[in-house]
Amino acid sequence: EKATVHVLAHALHYGSGLFEGIRCYRTPKGPAVFRLPEHLKRLENSCKVYRMAIPFNRDELTRAVFDAIRSNDLEECYIRPIVFRGFGTAGINPLKSPVETVIAVWPWGRYLGDDAIEEGVEACVSTWRRAGLGGSPALAKATGNYLNSQLIKMEAVSNGYAEGIALDTHGYVSEGSGENIFIVQDEVLYTPPVSSSILPGITRDSIMKLAGEMGFEVRKVAIPRGMLYTCDEAFFSGTAVEITPIRSIDRVPVGEGRPGPITRRLIKEFLGITRGELPDRHGWLSPVPAAVEQTAG
Repeated sequence: EKATVHVLAHALHYGSGLFEGIRCYRTPKGPAVFRLPEHLKRLENSCKVYRMAIPFNRDELTRAVFDAIRSNDLEECYIRPIVFRGFGTAGINPLKSPVETVIAVWPWGRYLGDDAIEEGVEACVSTWRRAGLGGSPALAKATGNYLNSQLIKMEAVSNGYAEGIALDTHGYVSEGSGENIFIVQDEVLYTPPVSSSILPGITRDSIMKLAGEMGFEVRKVAIPRGMLYTCDEAFFSGTAVEITPIRSIDRVPVGEGRPGPITRRLIKEFLGITRGELPDRHGWLSPVPAAVEQTAG
């Protein structure tokens, strides 16, 4: 009941919030958070872009994440740290508004549907474009950036699709409304570069590592829209969607219209590691301590 935000908070009026999406997985050894240090580092970097000093250090944020999970008796959950500007003075200038930090946790299943990972989803190319590199920087996970994402998502859902795919200002493939995208052509994985106005995803990075270990080439290159219709496989990646196959784009079947073999291999490996069924050879999992620690603030 004390988790309140002032109606004149700067973030509410001007979108001055930076956040992360993180997953905690149930494993045989207890709950574990996926790539927590990397997510917190990205949060810090996002805040740097907007000249926002987080009032807690990395260790304090880590303990707070663990505290939130244990305090809510969750074995598996989604984690949302958000740093935002509260109420200081009215007006666009944010520098006199206090910086506030909140960490929320809640159970969250399959983002694009219960059978999305097994069956794949139908997607469309959105009429809305991602902002150019000289506008709002896509590499910062800022709340304001997601106004564009909402337009992409609402258009897709209104037209009967699970998700939309945005192009960048030059017409190359960018990303989904809240996910990165990969396509597979002749056993080579392609994913848009940072210059295509994408958020550099941590799950995206994980997939590139896993694919390389499997012997597949991964290319970060500008992808023309036409390749979406001719590729052998396609999938979204991200904390919420994990790895979700795309079975059709604009009603054109991707490959055979079902999850392809490389996508299925990546899903099996990724979920095997995150769920503790395969060795965590990269040290990606941070086990949640059994005892709840008291954090500052």
